[in-house]
Amino acid sequence: MAAAKCPACRNVLLRVVVGATPFLECAKCDGVWVDAEVFERLCAQRESQTAVLARLVPRPTGDLRGPLRYRPCLRCGKMMNRVNFGKLSGAVIDVCRGHGTFLDVGELHQIVTFITEGGLERARARHIEELREREKQLDHRAWKLERKAASDAHTGTSPRTVNARWDGMGIADLINLITRNS
Repeated sequence: MAAAKCPACRNVLLRVVVGATPFLECAKCDGVWVDAEVFERLCAQRESQTAVLARLVPRPTGDLRGPLRYRPCLRCGKMMNRVNFGKLSGAVIDVCRGHGTFLDVGELHQIVTFITEGGLERARARHIEELREREKQLDHRAWKLERKAASDAHTGTSPRTVNARWDGMGIADLINLITRNS
């Protein structure tokens, strides 16, 4: 099997284990590849997070990245999605669902710091609040539609018959009118 290449700079990735967390690291750009199941475990286990914080450096100040580039997945070669981890962390990472995540220098440290400082809980609370707000909007919209339907029923109109009122014409007259106009 050929050595894995860094999605960012195409350099060879080296296997590294920090605590119980295995990942691949690029000696040239310091990018890190973490398999999907390992990344999930890392996000959930405090011991693994502590080991990562002790080993990896924080993100350098300033934006050292070049132009925005989508990167290929290490496993399948398809372009990965760019995602702001937790929607609040500020770490925009490259993710291939099911295969893994590529993180630029300092992003793994940034994510673990975000998690240990309660960032995921804040993100969940914000998401719940957004869902509640959306539910209120939908309830209000449904109330307005019900009110309009009740008004239409009272006045004898409906969305389908607003411009076509029944004027008492008989069925025979209606058929006669249709056949004359066709």
